[in-house]
Amino acid sequence: MDFLLECIGFPPGTDERALAELVHERGEAAPWRGPGGVHRRLPLAGGLELRLDGETDAAPLSLLPFFRVPHRLRVAVASIGTATDSPYDAVLTGVANPPPPQGELAEAEPGSFPFASWLTDARRLPSSVRPGQVLAVSSAGFALDVAYVGPNDGGDDPRVLERPRGARIRLARDPHDDPACARAARFLDGTDGAVEGCVELSARVRTLRHLTNPLTDRAVALLEVDAPGRPLQLFVSPWQLAAESLPAPRPGWRIEGAFLFQGRVAGGLPGPSSRARRVFG
Repeated sequence: MDFLLECIGFPPGTDERALAELVHERGEAAPWRGPGGVHRRLPLAGGLELRLDGETDAAPLSLLPFFRVPHRLRVAVASIGTATDSPYDAVLTGVANPPPPQGELAEAEPGSFPFASWLTDARRLPSSVRPGQVLAVSSAGFALDVAYVGPNDGGDDPRVLERPRGARIRLARDPHDDPACARAARFLDGTDGAVEGCVELSARVRTLRHLTNPLTDRAVALLEVDAPGRPLQLFVSPWQLAAESLPAPRPGWRIEGAFLFQGRVAGGLPGPSSRARRVFG
């Protein structure tokens, strides 16, 4: 997915085969992946990683960006699906920032919103996760398509649902609804059906921080945007912005587009069994 690699500082035309060889050579084993095949991670900077995956030694390899988000987002589960060719990934769909238990309502910040994320540690999930169960996830969004960057008082897409704190967030499910999300679905599970793991949002940029990709010496923009409960972390391709004649994001402005979220489970799972404690300490 070269357009996702652009989000973390790899320009168009990057030799992905050479990059895969570099990750294979310098990287370390990715956590919670399969015992066979190729599953490597190469830390870049400030929580940014490059991930190399192939289910068997002979299978095609994929390179994807990853960011270790420092905080957790609560998500009430609606469904958890798996990718056809990757049993170690799962797509979580549900409601983020759900209402807390009745006794804690006084402390709650209002506002829930639909959310979806690919989880790279599907092996940690129990065999059955009940609908409504709340998981904590750490997940970042990588731009599939950016439609607007500019002042916060314009450019809002009326299709996107109104949400508190100036964020408008929805899930894109129809492949004809958003071509960028459909492209991601075909890459991830080889289908042209319902789009999973793609979030369309419109949100105010709270902060902007720059990381440096040490392999290309290019700056990588890390955006933190408003959302109910917890802010969201986003990455965008400067080459895509330039191609669409869009300015670089800045704090106080609004960004709108389709994002593929990827992350991991950070809490809400059952406690380890006695066997797991013996194996993993």
